[in-house]
Amino acid sequence: MDATSPPPSLAGLRRTYQGLPLLEAEVAPDPVSQFAVWFGEAVDAGLPEPNAMVVATASAGGRPTARTVLLKGYDENGFVFYTNYESRKGRDLTENPRAGLLFPWHAIRRQVRVEGSVVRLSREESAVYFRSRPYGSRIGAWASRQSAVVHSREELDARYEELAERWPEDPPVPDFWGGFRVVPAEVEFWQGRLDRMHDRLRYRRSGDSWTIERLAP
Repeated sequence: MDATSPPPSLAGLRRTYQGLPLLEAEVAPDPVSQFAVWFGEAVDAGLPEPNAMVVATASAGGRPTARTVLLKGYDENGFVFYTNYESRKGRDLTENPRAGLLFPWHAIRRQVRVEGSVVRLSREESAVYFRSRPYGSRIGAWASRQSAVVHSREELDARYEELAERWPEDPPVPDFWGGFRVVPAEVEFWQGRLDRMHDRLRYRRSGDSWTIERLAP
């Protein structure tokens, strides 16, 4: 397709979703256990980067934005990712500590949505993960002032080389870099079904327990 070709008809771009039923009687009693089941099935299905998720944030003034980030941990306390705290998402989460996550597992006709409050990880927790990263990624965390304007690729590369020379083996943990944990208040599991009659089950936190609700597709 080139610039002179007519665009495809968006109305005609359709897929048939034929997935297994998602039933209340068959899901785990809490959303993290259910996420673990689905995440394992996404891995087994061979999805590329099944831990890729869209992270949506909003500034203090309510300006929304979203980007793809890699999930780096999850447990009963929440969902963890790492970033530069001075990036746009870092600033948003400092001003307005709430986020939405979306796992778009289209190939297996599933999605998971998470909404909740956000807390920073301790420096110790962030340091443990930082030191597990490849050397180049650790230098990259120092070299990139994430979300800031860069005048050229050459400037960025020169900064990387400068820092690699400074720390040829073991760069320290930047004080402007670390983890966030999204503490879920609601988690929705979406399973594609025929005729757009999809299954949607939402877990909603109710004190120390979870309420499971079915939503209309």
